[in-house]
Amino acid sequence: MSEHLKELVRALHASDGTAARSLLREIPATDDDSLQELAVAAANGSELGTTLLVERLDESGILHRFARGALFDEGAIDDVVQDSLISVATGISSFRGTAKVTSWVHRIVRNRVVDHLRRQRATAPLPEEDLGPGQRISSLIATRATVQDALAALPDLYRESVTMRDLEGRPYAEIAERLDRSLGTVKSQVSRGRALVAVSLRDLRPGQAGAAGTSPRDTRNSPSTLNSASTPGDSSVPTADPSGAAS
Repeated sequence: MSEHLKELVRALHASDGTAARSLLREIPATDDDSLQELAVAAANGSELGTTLLVERLDESGILHRFARGALFDEGAIDDVVQDSLISVATGISSFRGTAKVTSWVHRIVRNRVVDHLRRQRATAPLPEEDLGPGQRISSLIATRATVQDALAALPDLYRESVTMRDLEGRPYAEIAERLDRSLGTVKSQVSRGRALVAVSLRDLRPGQAGAAGTSPRDTRNSPSTLNSASTPGDSSVPTADPSGAAS
């Protein structure tokens, strides 16, 4: 392991976001080794690791590349990437580290593509439980007070975009103009923000086991990036199993 990666691991163990982000700026977003370390840290309960993994996967374009291999419509690709980010974020506790994280993520994207195509073939309106993870989180943000508490605790960078999109219902183009950001940046920030809200909702469900029936994450040494609220029995939070299938 390079000294750079060793420093990154130490920063993750110390929950030192400033140091971790500084180190990652020196490493390409597509670097397999750094993605692997982030995934292992996230799987072991590091909220910083989960946040950075979501950001790096989105920044790297890996999810888009995987989705683009099966779909042609850019809108559909964006939807699948959003759903995949949520599945990665909420299902990371099922990652064992014995395979490359990119291979694990590829299976998730593949299953999200299958889910998308199934929804596209539906001839009648789908019940809420059959909506994509991104659609469900967007709907939850707009209607649930506890979710809005989690949203309020997001970093400003994501909270502004998600609030304008999901609470105020503004088009992406309008949000980009209001925030003086590019359209692609706004879409990415909304996707990342929704994924982090989904993680918060999973962690806020008392007694909720980790994805795929694993034991709950040990968060004793993980300072929360999202304020706690109570969402007992809320089964609408999307999760992922090891193969990437939503539950």
